[in-house]
Amino acid sequence: MPSLLAFAFAACSAIACYAGSPHCMWPALRGHPRTARLAGIVLALLSAAIWINVLGAAAGLCAVLASWMLMLVAQPWLALFMGNPDADVTEKD
Repeated sequence: MPSLLAFAFAACSAIACYAGSPHCMWPALRGHPRTARLAGIVLALLSAAIWINVLGAAAGLCAVLASWMLMLVAQPWLALFMGNPDADVTEKD
């Protein structure tokens, strides 16, 4: 159960960090980038603390980075496949 909670915090952290990014393709998430980045950092630290408590220091840090990066990589792809119009924009010279 704590592992699921740690993964959920890592996923929420990744969503918050992505919402604070200028590259965010989700219009609903844009708005308060500083608050989103701060929330993302706090959630990442909370997730790391839970993972470290469950697995130990080395494995906990690897687990938090793996779960966090998995969610960060998945978000632009989800925006593309969900049919978000901002995701289909290509650069034109």
